[in-house]
Amino acid sequence: MKKLAALLLVSLLVIAAGCIGGSSQSPSQSSQQSSSSSVQIIKLGALLDLSGPIASDGKKIKNALELAQEDINRYFSENNMNFKVEIYFEDTRTDPKVALEKVQTLDAQGIKVIIGPTSSGELKNMRSYVAAHKIVVISEASTAPPKFIGFASPEEKKYVFRFVPTDLFQSEAIAAELKSKGIKGLVILYRGDAWGKGLHDATIEQIKGDIEIAEDISYPSNPEPTDWSPYISKAEDGINSLLSKYSADQVAVWVIGFDEIATLLSQIPDDSELLSVKWFGSDGNVLSDKIVEEAGDKASKVALFSTQFYAQSDAGKKLIERFKEKFGIEPSEYALIAYDAAWVAALSYAEVLKENGTYDPDLMVEKIKEILSKYSSGELSVSSVTGDIELDEWNDRASGDYAIWAVKDGSWEMVGLWKSSTGEVEWH
Repeated sequence: MKKLAALLLVSLLVIAAGCIGGSSQSPSQSSQQSSSSSVQIIKLGALLDLSGPIASDGKKIKNALELAQEDINRYFSENNMNFKVEIYFEDTRTDPKVALEKVQTLDAQGIKVIIGPTSSGELKNMRSYVAAHKIVVISEASTAPPKFIGFASPEEKKYVFRFVPTDLFQSEAIAAELKSKGIKGLVILYRGDAWGKGLHDATIEQIKGDIEIAEDISYPSNPEPTDWSPYISKAEDGINSLLSKYSADQVAVWVIGFDEIATLLSQIPDDSELLSVKWFGSDGNVLSDKIVEEAGDKASKVALFSTQFYAQSDAGKKLIERFKEKFGIEPSEYALIAYDAAWVAALSYAEVLKENGTYDPDLMVEKIKEILSKYSSGELSVSSVTGDIELDEWNDRASGDYAIWAVKDGSWEMVGLWKSSTGEVEWH
């Protein structure tokens, strides 16, 4: 028995030595494997319109987020931070019901931080679920004032951030451009959703007493009209009434909508008086590929002056060139904001994990505010592509300038800039 035990012991020692000596894994490889296994995955959701009325912008936002994911993971690697960000994209089609379903889908996958949604109507429909489940949301494009999406106090909006100013600012820019162009009479068509009504009401406050409104026409948003003839007829009545009092250059159409404006324009008869006056739009349609592709001639005829939040740093200009080189198109301002949102979300999430060990939504809210300040000032060796991002008490971007774009010869061109510091439009 003793001999047998000794033989077994020797055999085990030989096997162990063989395993150690025969292993092909070097110490550095072992270390790398250990390091790799300790990498913590940061999962972010993204609610985008990839097949609905603002899909042209949604695809640009998706492209920007893909660049952000690539850049953030490079940053983590170069700074020996054992994190990796993964972004999970969901198509909402700008449908509030679908947006809620997609939030629930992401939540079921354990994803508690979301970039998006793009529209305020979507945000309004998902706000109760977000609050109840403490899901942190950073929207790059929802702009309706808080009351129009159902928030009565900043505390109710604790988990919802918006890195874009609300339409209280855009309304000032639109009012300023209308007055700057000498508009005396206006026909309005607007989406009857939270965003459309919010921008409409805020702007009416800015122009009442200065500009006559002949027709104020709301249209459904879900779904949008396919036959625009009733709306066209009513708008024509308003324009004809105004043209009996004012010259054509003092009369305008203001439309608050998304890509459906392309269909609206395409259905207007060539001899309609609607095409004899200037048109104004908003951030909902600015830089729309669909408008210039499907109604470029008519859009060029009426100009369709459209506002969009504008804040670009040197880092932003570099990203724009990189974006154009890779995707062959110009990114929207909202795509740039989404890029910033991804950085702030990922860095904040990493800080929560480092400090707390596990994810905590309330700590995440605190870290977003801390990281945002450092990110905006360049303290983290990366720079915000949309400049300094300061938030107000509602966690919305506190201010900003607005670029004015118009359709010229079938393409979008920046033609002016509204400066929030002066309240004036600088035309190019």
